[in-house]
Amino acid sequence: MSGPPGRSAARRQRLLELLRERSYERKRVVLASGRESDFFIDCKQTALTAEGHALIGELMLAALADFPECRAVAGVELGGCPLASAVSLVSHQRGRDLPALYVRKQRKDHGSARLVEGDRALEPGLPVVLLEDVITTGGSSLAAVAALGEVGARVVGVLALVDRDEGGADAFSRAGVRMVSLFRRGDFERATGAPGPA
Repeated sequence: MSGPPGRSAARRQRLLELLRERSYERKRVVLASGRESDFFIDCKQTALTAEGHALIGELMLAALADFPECRAVAGVELGGCPLASAVSLVSHQRGRDLPALYVRKQRKDHGSARLVEGDRALEPGLPVVLLEDVITTGGSSLAAVAALGEVGARVVGVLALVDRDEGGADAFSRAGVRMVSLFRRGDFERATGAPGPA
């Protein structure tokens, strides 16, 4: 990220505050993986605010330094789509155009019937980073990696806004895909002072 390091740390801290205030909740929930948890993180509540959108675009673009070959970003519906749009917008503002792709969970049964929106921007083998809002076990993200491969993209990594530390990074590693995250479960536990889930 451009600018002094102190500014980057302050922006990261502000995004964590927004996520804690708007997206993090202690309650019993069943996750997409089928697992039960005693906390829930709905990143859309932060990503769809103007400030959250701007911070996410800036910080996730900076984090793409871990994937220097990246030439496009992809988000899985629904939570990953605003992340991809935010990063794409900021990339243009910074003079490094990264097109955004949206990956559907199911192919449309009408119109273009595309599984990946924005695929016309793809060249065979285009290096893409998949952006996710929350990673649990990684199952839905791995399905998106496969869908991107079907349209010719080469997924070079996964960048998560939040890693719940419930096996997703290991699942990606086994599949040969590197994952990094802006925040992890412990960041929320420290910020709220609440004990971590069992």
